[in-house]
Amino acid sequence: MAYNQEDASSLEQLLESLIKMVGKGNQKVDSLQKRVSQLEWILKEQHLEVKDRGPVIVYATLPPSRKTSETH
Repeated sequence: MAYNQEDASSLEQLLESLIKMVGKGNQKVDSLQKRVSQLEWILKEQHLEVKDRGPVIVYATLPPSRKTSETH
């Protein structure tokens, strides 16, 4: 099958376009993998902090006290 110059140019542009798309896709995957590993690290650190700290105790809060000038 013989290709003329116009067909060759179109195929070359298509190939360049596909290479760029693959490169951008790889960058997005790399970026996503980096974010996932950061999240995993943060979760591990938080888990270790909670283990070291012990159980979380929640205390009831008291309503804000009023100043005497506000009550009169």
